[in-house]
Amino acid sequence: MRKILTSIMAILVVVLILFGTQRYLSLKTGTGVSSSKVLNLYNWGDYIDPALLKKFTKETGYKVSYETFDSNEAMYTKIKQGGTSYDLAVPSDYMIQKMKRENLLLPIDHNKLTGMNNYDKRFLNQAFDKNNHYSLPYFWGTLGIIYNDQYVKAKDVQHWDDLWSPRFKNQIMLVDSARDALAIALITQNRSVNDKSRADLARAQAKLRQLMPNVKAIVADEIKMYMAQNEASIAVTYSGEASEALSNNKHLHYIVPSEGSNLWFDNIVMPKTAKHKAAAYAFLNFISEPKNAAQNAEYIGYATPNKAALALLPRAIRDDKQFYPDNQTVSRLQVYDDLGQLWTERYNDAFLEFKMTPR
Repeated sequence: MRKILTSIMAILVVVLILFGTQRYLSLKTGTGVSSSKVLNLYNWGDYIDPALLKKFTKETGYKVSYETFDSNEAMYTKIKQGGTSYDLAVPSDYMIQKMKRENLLLPIDHNKLTGMNNYDKRFLNQAFDKNNHYSLPYFWGTLGIIYNDQYVKAKDVQHWDDLWSPRFKNQIMLVDSARDALAIALITQNRSVNDKSRADLARAQAKLRQLMPNVKAIVADEIKMYMAQNEASIAVTYSGEASEALSNNKHLHYIVPSEGSNLWFDNIVMPKTAKHKAAAYAFLNFISEPKNAAQNAEYIGYATPNKAALALLPRAIRDDKQFYPDNQTVSRLQVYDDLGQLWTERYNDAFLEFKMTPR
């Protein structure tokens, strides 16, 4: 009898382990959370304060199934395939434009929103989503230059053209992004970051190739770590990444060249396959509350578009012009448009050829 009981217990343990594993994978991949009291959220990695997710569940009863992506393109592909039903996702500006055009998004009913008045009007009604018909602002930021004052003087890196100076040979970390790298070259030639002239693109690529002797490495998220560890004198990256790097190294500074740069937005959208719309609206209202938005901004380090939340942040943060530039600077920034498949491929090809340039 003891052997039989032992066998039964062993079987039960195996069943429980298998069930737990399946449940874990379900939550991890977002493939099986179908309860009506759940929110399936698809976001960038480490892009929300985990404490807020717990607070949301406590206040609303909705459990959050949280899945991450590492690029707009990966997010777009998964949503387009339709195998997983996400209730909310966080794409960037140009990708929202593309998803809207391909009928992958649901319109947002503003009558169900309670926090629209909290947002800074400068960051609403952008060209990629007029009247915020399909999205709500989450974070915003810029593309700029990090420099280390142990090796570089501030006056020597105020403009994009300064990066081409021979004094910076093998000293620059460049973000691994076709749009961003070519935007820099286009801006130095007084062209739009959304340029669709083959001649202009060729000239921008040629200028970029001239930068290669100064490029120490072309990397992605590692830039903030390398700069914090004094691995390079200069880097071109995003304001949010810069903020984290600066917090770990007192010698680092961030500037946005006065001639202009990229102004980027990450907004929250509702994919067409969303199954838990009540949960989605509950979260949109929750994250729009000033106290929650301020907590999230302080945790992430990116600029909040929530004007009411900004007022709650420490003065040292809200008055920092490196990450909350003035209106004059913002007016010279450009938002990326969706270039379409043909021109996206041309930009990618031009960047790939640049990366193959001998140093």
